[in-house]
Amino acid sequence: MPRIAFMGAGSTIFAKNVLGDCILTPEIEDLDIALHDIDPVRLQDSRLLIENIARNAGRDIRLTSTVDRREALRGADFVVNAIQVGGYEPCTVTDFEIPKKYGFRQTIGDTTSIGGIFRTLRTVPVLEAFAEDIQSVCPDAWFINYTNPMSMLSGYLQRFTGVKTVGLCHSVQTCARTLLRELDLE
Repeated sequence: MPRIAFMGAGSTIFAKNVLGDCILTPEIEDLDIALHDIDPVRLQDSRLLIENIARNAGRDIRLTSTVDRREALRGADFVVNAIQVGGYEPCTVTDFEIPKKYGFRQTIGDTTSIGGIFRTLRTVPVLEAFAEDIQSVCPDAWFINYTNPMSMLSGYLQRFTGVKTVGLCHSVQTCARTLLRELDLE
């Protein structure tokens, strides 16, 4: 039974999309999902949503939720990371506003440019703590990073920790399909 620890489960829609896909994949016969977030209210909302998806799919899964990170990670085979350090306000807004104030133009301030560097500097200490816990309680787990800036954070983990890490972007599938359609390349 694969155990998936979902870090940042308070991101309810993201948890629904990623874990819903897992639940709806018949090839994954048994599932043990541990939800983790620092916000107990949002964590409970996500738990109810995941329970509902499993029930509607007729799937019997093991589901736990906890604000204790090490408990969520314990024995995980896969760790899905979807955290946002500092929240939208003030941090994401700051990632856009400070560069703008000094004349820096950036298309997307959470993946590259100055805003992405701000976000990386804010997130790396948290990922360093995640890595220490992973090496302690689930050293063979794969860390699947969806947190932006995905490439900078995944590169940090790959270069400076022993955690097996892969970075994924949830927009690639839709973006590629949309671009091809716009170019009449179905």
